[in-house]
Amino acid sequence: MFSDSFRTGASFGLTSGIITTLGLMVGLQSGTNSKLAVLGGILTIAIADAFSDALGIHICEESENAHTSKEIWESTILTFVSKFVFASVFIIPVLLLDLRAAVMVSVVFGFSVIAVASYYMARRQGAKPWKVIGEHLLIAATVIVITHYVGVLVAEICG
Repeated sequence: MFSDSFRTGASFGLTSGIITTLGLMVGLQSGTNSKLAVLGGILTIAIADAFSDALGIHICEESENAHTSKEIWESTILTFVSKFVFASVFIIPVLLLDLRAAVMVSVVFGFSVIAVASYYMARRQGAKPWKVIGEHLLIAATVIVITHYVGVLVAEICG
């Protein structure tokens, strides 16, 4: 149904957008407890990191020398759009809820999206969904735990 370049861009942008943004949100919330810092961080990820990842995918696809120009640009554009959209969606809970609740809601939402995407990917590849979902959620949880403690450490040192 979807081309490989479409899947590459969309899945990379979705995963990177969620994990990077959640890590940033958790770290900034733990370190600053500032809505302004978290919102600024989300916007930075949505713009700068989306462009950076799109360029990274673009260069990676070009270096493989196995893709058409159309496929390369499809992956590039879909990486940017999916990363931008999935990072930006986390602005909504931060604007609507107190920061602690917004981060919790964001983590649950992000993990849910990763689990659903992982399920469909596993099914498409004929793999055991629980194993793929577990692996991906473990990596995401590791990022969350590490960034939480980095935020705490920064607050201790600088606060």
